[in-house]
Amino acid sequence: MTPLVIRSAQDAIAAVPYLLGFHPSRSLVVIGFEGRAHGTCAIRLDLPSAGAAGKVAALLAGNGFARSLVLGYGPPGEVGESASAMRAALEAAGVPAAEAIRVADGRWWSLTCDDDCCPAEGTPYDISASALAAQATYAGHVALADRSELVRSVQPLDGPARAAMRDATERAERRPGPAPGEGLAFVLALLARTGTRSGAAPTDDEVARLGILLTDLRIRDEAWIRIDEDAPAADIAFWRDVLRRVEAPYVPAPASLLAFAAYSAGDGGLANVALERALDTDPAYSMAILLREIINAGIPPSKVRLHTTPDQLAAAYGEEREAG
Repeated sequence: MTPLVIRSAQDAIAAVPYLLGFHPSRSLVVIGFEGRAHGTCAIRLDLPSAGAAGKVAALLAGNGFARSLVLGYGPPGEVGESASAMRAALEAAGVPAAEAIRVADGRWWSLTCDDDCCPAEGTPYDISASALAAQATYAGHVALADRSELVRSVQPLDGPARAAMRDATERAERRPGPAPGEGLAFVLALLARTGTRSGAAPTDDEVARLGILLTDLRIRDEAWIRIDEDAPAADIAFWRDVLRRVEAPYVPAPASLLAFAAYSAGDGGLANVALERALDTDPAYSMAILLREIINAGIPPSKVRLHTTPDQLAAAYGEEREAG
């Protein structure tokens, strides 16, 4: 996915909701850029956040970032204290803040301006008029109103849709187990025919059977390596739909696949809320634990590419793939 290019404070303000997946409030956001790392890394902390400054600075430095931006969303005193501690930690870690600003009520204030270079009433901004916001939207990034809306976007469907999925899951659970290779063939055919490429949504019965089959790690991994890490928008839409429709016992696999697709797109906010669903269902689910560790370590998506082919995956499972 095309990276967002930040050239000014107003670009940073416009980029943050798309980097996080939602518009932040009472938050401190730190963006790492330049250096050995490719792209950017955005980290959001709840205010007050002074106690986490050293950890964030070490994380960005450890991943090869050379410079940073600090944006605070909240009242002047709370933002000022947290931003000051963060700037000091970033400087000490070798990731100095090129700029630090406070954002509130459609205006921004520089926290690095020591003279009369900035108006006391702040500088107005309009994200909707930003070229960067248009670029982000075109690239498939989404900015929801707040984090609670992002959380709701991965919650299970209810009402008649939930009743229909419950019935479909009961039918799928009554089916006899698949013959060798049958389950994998079904999943590959479904992925080829529906959401990830064509945009056609799978039926309730197909989603129910998919959820059950993904409990087989071999099949789950086959779906994993087929996520398009360069253009994952279709995969995000597909796996979000599947996650919202499957019954609770079958949540971890599609939630983790959604998290990986979102992380590949640079959408850490969506990746995190998807992982919360996976780990709430199964705290020991290995794929979700691995992705959580990667995200918490601030490792950019460019360093977590799979580069695994179906033949390599088959070999890893001690199989020989049939020709064709």
